[in-house]
Amino acid sequence: MAQTSNSLFILVCMFLRFFTTYGVQLILVNNCRESIWPGMQGSAGHPNPKDGGFRLGEAEEVVIDVPDKWSGRIWARQGCYFDNNGKGKCVTGGCSGQLHCQGTGGEPPATVVEMTFGSSSSPLHFYDVSLVDGFNIPVAMSAVGGGVGCGRAACEVDLNVCCPSALEVKVGGQVVGCKSACLAMASPKYCCTGEYANPKTCKPTLFAHLFKAICPKAYSYAFDDSSSLNKCIASRYVITFCPPK
Repeated sequence: MAQTSNSLFILVCMFLRFFTTYGVQLILVNNCRESIWPGMQGSAGHPNPKDGGFRLGEAEEVVIDVPDKWSGRIWARQGCYFDNNGKGKCVTGGCSGQLHCQGTGGEPPATVVEMTFGSSSSPLHFYDVSLVDGFNIPVAMSAVGGGVGCGRAACEVDLNVCCPSALEVKVGGQVVGCKSACLAMASPKYCCTGEYANPKTCKPTLFAHLFKAICPKAYSYAFDDSSSLNKCIASRYVITFCPPK
C-alpha cells in the first residue's frame, strides 16, 4: 500500500513539473477567408511570443507555447502589407507599422482576447474576449479539455454588418471595423475614466447594450458583467479567428 502511494505521489509530481515547465499551449486557427496577422502583447513584465506578431494564412494554424503564469492579449490585424524589413501598415489592428509588435498594442478598433494563466496566489486561468477597444473580426477562445467553468469566450458574429454609422470605420467604402463608444466619443463618460472610473458611475451605453445583445459572451465596456470572464485550468486553448457559426 505504501509503495502504491509513493508511486502515485511521484506521478503527480511529474505531472505538476511538466505543467509548470512547459506552461500553456495556445493553438491559433485562421478560419477567415483571407490571411490575418495576429498581434501578441505580453502584460508588463511578460514576454511577447513570436516577437509580438506574424502572418497566419487562410486555413492555417500555429501552436505557441507560453510560460506558466503568462498574461497578455491577442488580436487580429487585417489587410496588412510589410516589406522585407517588416515595415508596413494594416487596415485594422496595426501596431505602429511593424510586423513584429514587440510590446506595442494594436490600434483600435480591434477585437481583443485577454488571458492570464495563473498567478503567485492562484492556479486559475482567466480569459475573455473584449469589445472595449471596438471590433474588427469575430474571434473565440475555448479550452481543450478542462472542467467545469472552462467556458467559451467569444464574439462570433460580424458586428461590422450592423455597426451604427457613428461607429463605422470604412476603407474603400467597406466597413472594416466598428469603434467602441469610448473611441468614437472620447469622453470620460464613455471611457469610464475620471469621475466615471468605477462601476457605480460608469454605466453601459446604448452602443454597449447593442454589442452585448449580439455578442453576450464578450465584454462590451470596461465594467461589464463579470460573467463574460471565464475561469479554468487547462494545458491547451484554441483561439479561432472567424469561428464557424
